[in-house]
Amino acid sequence: MRRSPTIISSSSPKWWSEREDDRPDELTLAAACSALRQKKCSAVELAQAHIRAIEKARALNAFIIETPEKALAMARQSDARIARGEAGPLEGIPLGIKDLYCTEGVQTTAGSHILEGFVPPYESTVTANLWRDGAVMLGKLNLDEFAMARRTRPRISVR
Repeated sequence: MRRSPTIISSSSPKWWSEREDDRPDELTLAAACSALRQKKCSAVELAQAHIRAIEKARALNAFIIETPEKALAMARQSDARIARGEAGPLEGIPLGIKDLYCTEGVQTTAGSHILEGFVPPYESTVTANLWRDGAVMLGKLNLDEFAMARRTRPRISVR
């Protein structure tokens, strides 16, 4: 399936073009890391591209909670660490976090209405390690309630 061409604004970096494989929101993890390290783009520009992509795809219901302000704040911190030469292995990389993992100060529901409104006062080990390594949180991703996929079990007949 062919996607419609990307509209590039005058504020977009020169290396972003209308070619689909050059869209910053479609870069592989390795390509995004490389672009950030080589200063072809900033973490803020990369986060903004992903935020725009999330907004366009909102109908897919992929995110339970979007955190664009947090993403941009984390991206600014990443840009500062990159400038100081203190970049972590995931520095500036925007990620969606499965809503199963507690994120301090951001509602975590594990996809269940029972937990609506729960804002953990602590960070899960998974996300703490991501933030330590420089990742940027775009929001919380949707999932089956408590990550318990409803699968049909094969019938076993005993004779």
